[in-house]
Amino acid sequence: METPASSFKLRVNDLEGRKRFPISLIAMSKQVTIEVCAFNLESCINAEKGGAGRIELCGNPTEGGTTPAPGVLIQARKIVSIKLHPIIRPRGGYYFYSADEIESIHQDIIFCKSIACDGISIGAQKMDGSLDVDLCKRFVEWAYPMKATLNKAFDLSPNLGQSLEDAIDAGFERILTSGGKRAAINALDILSELMMLAADRIIIMPGCGLRSHNVAAIAEATQAKEYHSAARVDIANPLTHQNPMVHDLGSVFNASTEEVRSIKANAEAALF
Repeated sequence: METPASSFKLRVNDLEGRKRFPISLIAMSKQVTIEVCAFNLESCINAEKGGAGRIELCGNPTEGGTTPAPGVLIQARKIVSIKLHPIIRPRGGYYFYSADEIESIHQDIIFCKSIACDGISIGAQKMDGSLDVDLCKRFVEWAYPMKATLNKAFDLSPNLGQSLEDAIDAGFERILTSGGKRAAINALDILSELMMLAADRIIIMPGCGLRSHNVAAIAEATQAKEYHSAARVDIANPLTHQNPMVHDLGSVFNASTEEVRSIKANAEAALF
């Protein structure tokens, strides 16, 4: 069966009337923005120390990120000065939402605006997997004047070329994408194609599995100006007493200041 990623190149080549720009003309500066996917407050602090320009604050790392708790959002806004774009996602799984979930999303957006977040990361699908453009437009309108990033709902859509146009139509500032693959490093051709199709109409931000050891290859292929990474390391339980019979604690994932710094340096070194 044809997958979204395997079919992407044919479909974007079939699109007519798209003005393409050489990647060398898109990237005019060797400065990049690193967005750190942070799952706790310490990661927010480490991200800023490492030179990140933006934080995507998330809860629930085992579900790929869900809306953070209000208290965490309030404190994050107090302790970091860089841009804060929490994910708005009421649960894990697919991005098709019920009416009740949509209203909860609305309330979360209102709350983020009230505490001076700079933007949100969000997305929605129809039952056929395509982007729900009308609902995404509502999200962007509710968020204004905050900015909106289209999250991984993009990569789950059946036609990435069409979803790129839909994202622009909906008013998103950027798209977080791994090119429809498990990791960005596995989709260099697709990400490069997206960069050329997007030109200056929307920001393409490669992410997923992006680390200091592979970001140079991604940057060299795409010449992207923004990159997304959790930059995370596992943190051992520091408590002196631990019950080995209890296994439902989960794990603590902290962004590493040094990893953030290395990702930024390696990406900038790879730009033309």
